[in-house]
Amino acid sequence: MTPKQLSYEKTAATIIKNFEKRQIKGYYCPDSASAVQKALELIPEGSSVAWGGSMSVIDSGLMAAVKNGPYQIIDRDLAKTPQDMKKLYAEIVCSDYFLMSTNAVTMDGELINIDGRGNRVAFLCFGPSNVIILAGMNKVVSDAESGFKRVRDIATPPNTTRLNKNTPCTVTGRCEDCLSPDCICNEFVLIRRSGIPGRIKVILVGEELGY
Repeated sequence: MTPKQLSYEKTAATIIKNFEKRQIKGYYCPDSASAVQKALELIPEGSSVAWGGSMSVIDSGLMAAVKNGPYQIIDRDLAKTPQDMKKLYAEIVCSDYFLMSTNAVTMDGELINIDGRGNRVAFLCFGPSNVIILAGMNKVVSDAESGFKRVRDIATPPNTTRLNKNTPCTVTGRCEDCLSPDCICNEFVLIRRSGIPGRIKVILVGEELGY
């Protein structure tokens, strides 16, 4: 085990302990393969499963594993009209499992997220019976203030580039605190505690995943 891997493991143990006091269930996996296996262990066969936009869920292999697994998939990408999307969102809010990542996680166990349309953070806060979050250790920050700064300065610019958004950060590579039409920093959500014990499950991964 390298010093970096050992540090990740110790850091994750501290965060998981702090998750407990916030009624969040935490796990640590050293790599994406074991993280995907852990996630699949948490999802019973036949469960309805949906997800929010997440490069971590895609890059880890979890998305492909779920789509090819024995689950009832609710795929929002299949919506062809606004009416289709509305129907799918109604199904997602009643789903058994919702998969996502988090933009940042604090050492004290808080989850920091900024969203463009609000659907991802809405389902994190309410609706699906279980939320499984897959997060690389590159998302760890010291506190909430650092978390929001991380999202705006580190995560958002590559995301606006990926989504072909016409925002100042796409050009400069850093947050300009804009109110442009294409802004994706519209909803700021801090999860300090899960009101339902164990509803939110966070799998910390000893790799860099997502933005």
